[in-house]
Amino acid sequence: MGDDQSRGPATEPRRPEIRGDDYRVPVAVRPVFAEVAGIAADFCHKHLDGEYAQLSVALTAKLARKRPSPLLRGDRRIWASAVVYALGRVNFLSDPSQTPHLATEQLARLLGVKQATMAGKGRVVMDLLGLDHFDTEFCLPSRLASHPTAWWIAIDGQLYDARTLPIEIQAELARRGLIPGVLIPSAPTPPNPE
Repeated sequence: MGDDQSRGPATEPRRPEIRGDDYRVPVAVRPVFAEVAGIAADFCHKHLDGEYAQLSVALTAKLARKRPSPLLRGDRRIWASAVVYALGRVNFLSDPSQTPHLATEQLARLLGVKQATMAGKGRVVMDLLGLDHFDTEFCLPSRLASHPTAWWIAIDGQLYDARTLPIEIQAELARRGLIPGVLIPSAPTPPNPE
């Protein structure tokens, strides 16, 4: 029997278990955290990408660590939609020039929640955690190098783009947590001899 049905139904690969102790989540909140983070991460893997999935778990963990955690009250699916919505706002998910891209209406429909509910709870998440479009903690790692404010640094009252500073100074600024890391300028591409 050479047909695919002889092997049984195809299954999706199992995602790693999301464990609260890996994210310093209080014991009492861990079951709720795992459920909300799981919903958000699964959605992100399916409709966005792995970077969104990782950040959704980290953002959910930050909410779980709030005292008292807002995750303990309300519908888990709505909290998961709020997490994805907040990440989308920080990373311009609704901007058609971005990849991945999802309009807010699509996001709500795919998550199975009302758009107004998702947006309202998402605003609560953003306010609780002080998130906005200039946030670097929840910026997609692939976009951090081009983030408009992640690299601004004031030295003696002068504003600099840290990416233009010598590597040694970038390294010290990164060590102090003032910039996301060190960007090594790429070497110029040699001309094609042909």
